[in-house]
Amino acid sequence: MAPSRTVQGGGNHTSVTMFVLLGLSDLPELQLMLFPVFLGIYLVTLTWNLGLTILIGMDSHLQTPMYFFLRFLSFIDICYSSSISPRMLSDFLKDEKTISFTACATQYFVLAWMAISECCLLAIMAYGTYVAIGNPLQYSAIMAPSLCQRMVAGVYGTGFLGSLVQTTACFNLYYCRPNIIQHFFCDLPQVISLSCSDTFISQLILFLEAVFVGFGSFFIILLSYVFIAVSILKISSFKGCVKAFKTCGSHLATVTVFYGTSFSVYLNHSSQHSTKQDKVLSVVYTILTPMLNPLIYSLRNTEIKDALKRVMKRAAGLPQKE
Repeated sequence: MAPSRTVQGGGNHTSVTMFVLLGLSDLPELQLMLFPVFLGIYLVTLTWNLGLTILIGMDSHLQTPMYFFLRFLSFIDICYSSSISPRMLSDFLKDEKTISFTACATQYFVLAWMAISECCLLAIMAYGTYVAIGNPLQYSAIMAPSLCQRMVAGVYGTGFLGSLVQTTACFNLYYCRPNIIQHFFCDLPQVISLSCSDTFISQLILFLEAVFVGFGSFFIILLSYVFIAVSILKISSFKGCVKAFKTCGSHLATVTVFYGTSFSVYLNHSSQHSTKQDKVLSVVYTILTPMLNPLIYSLRNTEIKDALKRVMKRAAGLPQKE
């Protein structure tokens, strides 16, 4: 699992080329039970997110900034889930859950890229929600298509650079023994703890990115919702207030699930008794959240339901009502 090779200092040392993932459970019978459950979750995630992406692209009534961002959120969720679920599913059927050093680095790079991008995109969506509620008449002018496109490009660019810095700093460290990751995926804090070299720089980079990206985007979301609350209080009609709450309700639910679980994991990471709890919470924000996001935005959204009816009628060749 970890063949010897010559490393710095001229001596022969054992250098890790493979990691062992402990997975969600070490009970074979439980793993066989979990396989169909998580396979179903992954298939639902792909189906709902792909379906929502295609629907938004096909229906002209959904060509608004909110649905433009939602389409990219669905794409992020597909990549986010796919960076973990396929390997986790295959590991359920294996006795030896090994992952190569390169595959581990690749998995974390994609995961971190999508996670950082989602943080930034949720912050942008919060700002867009504020504009929709606070300045509805100027919404189209403020959230112009060119601005939205630049925002999305900035989201992916920020995610790519942030992930590249984290992954490079972590996987350029020297790893000897042990090589056991007490998780079901290559989580950076878990990997760094296995390094035999000085991890100060890597941990500092991880901390700074968590502060500036994680808490920074969360602060923007909180600030946006403060302004949203002020705007709602200025609305005189009850119907207007209900409409405003509906506008921000789905986004608020998504933010609560994503940030609530991820912060719970990483703020309590030092706890000695939190390994099982961390795994459960990690399942929520890496596996369940990508599945829940399209459901949250779709199930009670009349615009998406109407768009789906229009697309189905068009496919069946039925007349359309505009």
